[in-house]
Amino acid sequence: MNLAQLHYTSAPPGPDGSGFRFTAVSPGVPATLLREAEQLIGYEPPRDLPDRPDGEQLKSFPRSLSCTELSDGGRLLCRSVYTGADYSGRWGNFHAHAVHLPAGVRLPDGALPITAWESPRWADATPPGGRPEPIDRFAPSGLLRRDGLVAFARSRADRLAAFFADLRTLADGSDARQIVLVERDSADVAQWIALACTVLPRELAHRLTFTTYTRRPLQARQQIVGALPSSEPVGHDHRFRVHDGTGRTAAEPVADVWAEVCARIWTAGRPELFRDAVRDAGDTAGEVGPLAVTALAERIALPAVARAAAARWATDHAAALPEPTLTALIGELARETGPGDVGDGGDATGSGDSGDSRDFGGGEPAALAALLARLDGQVPTAVSAPLAARVLTLAVRGRGPVPALGAGSLTPQVRAALSRDLAAALRHGIADTRGPAIGRPLELLRVADLLDVDCADLLPEYAGRAARELVSGEPAGDRTAATGEPAGDRTRVSAEPTRDRAPADAKAAGARTGGARSDAALLDAVHAHPALRTALFGALNALAAAHPVAVAGRLAGSGLPVAPDPRFPHLRMCVLGDAAGPAGGDRRGRFRAVLQTAGVSPHADPAVLHTAFRLVWPDELPTGEEASLLLNELGSDAHRLAGTRDPLVAAALAAPAEDAAVPLLAADLLRCFTAELAPAHRVPLLLLEFTALLGTDGEGENWVERVRALRDGAVEPVPDQVTRRVHDALARRLLTVPVPESELYALARSGDPALLAAYERAARGAAVAERLRTVPSYAAARFCDWTAYPDTHPGWEATRTALLAKVLRPVVRAMPAEDQAAVEEALRRTGRGRLDAYRAWNRPGALGRLAGRLTGRGRREDAGAAWHGDVQPPAGGGAR
Repeated sequence: MNLAQLHYTSAPPGPDGSGFRFTAVSPGVPATLLREAEQLIGYEPPRDLPDRPDGEQLKSFPRSLSCTELSDGGRLLCRSVYTGADYSGRWGNFHAHAVHLPAGVRLPDGALPITAWESPRWADATPPGGRPEPIDRFAPSGLLRRDGLVAFARSRADRLAAFFADLRTLADGSDARQIVLVERDSADVAQWIALACTVLPRELAHRLTFTTYTRRPLQARQQIVGALPSSEPVGHDHRFRVHDGTGRTAAEPVADVWAEVCARIWTAGRPELFRDAVRDAGDTAGEVGPLAVTALAERIALPAVARAAAARWATDHAAALPEPTLTALIGELARETGPGDVGDGGDATGSGDSGDSRDFGGGEPAALAALLARLDGQVPTAVSAPLAARVLTLAVRGRGPVPALGAGSLTPQVRAALSRDLAAALRHGIADTRGPAIGRPLELLRVADLLDVDCADLLPEYAGRAARELVSGEPAGDRTAATGEPAGDRTRVSAEPTRDRAPADAKAAGARTGGARSDAALLDAVHAHPALRTALFGALNALAAAHPVAVAGRLAGSGLPVAPDPRFPHLRMCVLGDAAGPAGGDRRGRFRAVLQTAGVSPHADPAVLHTAFRLVWPDELPTGEEASLLLNELGSDAHRLAGTRDPLVAAALAAPAEDAAVPLLAADLLRCFTAELAPAHRVPLLLLEFTALLGTDGEGENWVERVRALRDGAVEPVPDQVTRRVHDALARRLLTVPVPESELYALARSGDPALLAAYERAARGAAVAERLRTVPSYAAARFCDWTAYPDTHPGWEATRTALLAKVLRPVVRAMPAEDQAAVEEALRRTGRGRLDAYRAWNRPGALGRLAGRLTGRGRREDAGAAWHGDVQPPAGGGAR
């Protein structure tokens, strides 16, 4: 290779003139190159050195080795040195010896430009005859040898990472600002550049432009610019990034992981690892992953973020790593790194730009866990066991991800050491209530089993938390729900048709899931851990007894293995029992099926009856027939002990009027719980029972007075649906035939608004209207009743006259002649006076109107007339 050379200095007069000029140029160098080179090879001595140095002082002047990109794409490698006085004795002369490297051409043997620093092939004077001697290679000087560079790197250890971070952004183009290196000796700048070229990918190192010295950094064109403290300052110019090696203040910490790894490799004295990384991973030395793997395999200590990067890269490339490298890497990653070792490991990307194209967020524990999962079973246990121990230690002590290890992942020695070292941390983590129970504590419990750490005393409290969380769907659920409160008489009796069977939050939780839910991890744990299964099922059983609807909403069909174990009947009913069904379905059949899944008789354990009851009737009460059958099938003792007596009472009191089985249910309740019923419940039940007696031999006498006495003597108001049912039943009885006159008189005399309203309501009903039209004797009886006891009470007076005018008259007017005659015949048998009164009442014309006044027919129907009590006016809004 014959590279074009240039020599430039101050020369005596000649064909090309005098002063500074090219004194020796290889043949064929174009004039354009000379003109461009002349602007680049100048030299200005430092201001603080002697103006007229002697020979010894000249040695202390800085040397300028520069590599500059030219306009033609080539580069100019130039060495400029101060020579003192020129041929005329004038001071300020220098000599520049340059080599032109055309585009794509490198130095002989592919040497980097910086290796030409102070090579013996550089000349300090113009060659004799003005003809440069060919250069076949640049023999390197001793300054840039390995040991010297390592010593220099260690002397600048606190500044290396910051320099490498700026170098990387400069080389990849993400930050084009020039780097200025301030040193007292230009040889130190050369060493900085040598360090830079070692860590960069080879191609980037060849393209790097630099100068080891200039007095005017602001005018320099190179990427890396060397300067002395006496050079022009550039610290406040945003175009430059200054690294001052002469200052006492260390560089600021950097967030570039790649730069930190490079610095650690240099200070460890292992620069050959940069070459090894290229050999093992390709030309990716700008990436942190392979470089960190190579460094760790050589036991070079790295920060946690770099260790995480190495672990992630090894996870992706484990198959391609040589076995010795992989084994050494695992051993180093498994080694504890001292204080601050346990934890998240920080953000592995630092500022978010580590030199690797991937995101290394998440820290060392997660990266080590991923590597362990990749290698577990792929390498000998003796190799991976220390890494497994390291991952477990980080996970347990630093709240990292807990790996799923098997018994074969650890050697006996490692397992024994972990059991000794992690026992306290495992127990503390399992008992920790700060997070979800079905999560990290469950994983730690699995690790405790793997390491044979005894945690049996922690299981009851943990199982309670896990059960509450499983049912509520939220961490740290209701702490009072699993107290094991017996399922006794906790239901408040209400006559309202709906009742809250479970806490509102429990019902809402059930609604949120819309079905079964159980964590797979928890299912695996209860299958594998008998002690946990017993404790958890016990806590869930207590919750099921207290809040069966919520528990069933979460766990029905969940797959919890409760079927073989009869010790948890409430949980069995919630998990295995099919309490749900279509509206109007056979709820008694479902009740029997749910009760059967308990695996225990309600007579042996009455609490299961309470649970089954609430599962089948969660938000409503049983019908009268259902409640009556439940009472008679199971007996009063079972309901008394189970606490389901009051729901049966509530079912009777809240039942609608259409439920015909309620009076018999009330009688059964009075019979079965004679001494236990509260006075507020006894009176309504007695009234309901009385409705069943009306019209039978047991109805007795004084119906009206009995009803009024019971109703008005109650310690608490009788529920409206009960009073209406009783009033309607009594009214229907008073409208049947025969009716004792004393009962009708009692009604008339009482003037009771509610009873009179019920009586009028029944009289206006379809059943009475039908009998009036079809049974003349019934019409005669009603005429007798509704004309009886006039002026006894205003309420009765208003009611009877309204019924005569609005109910009986339209029917009588529409009767055929034979029915009219039958009515009169029936009245004749009761007495001549009633027959005459009927004829007068029914006669049209003036006499009929007069009779109507006497019987109520002629009362004015003023739209605004007041009506007595709460008796509703006839349909249409008129007064009666």
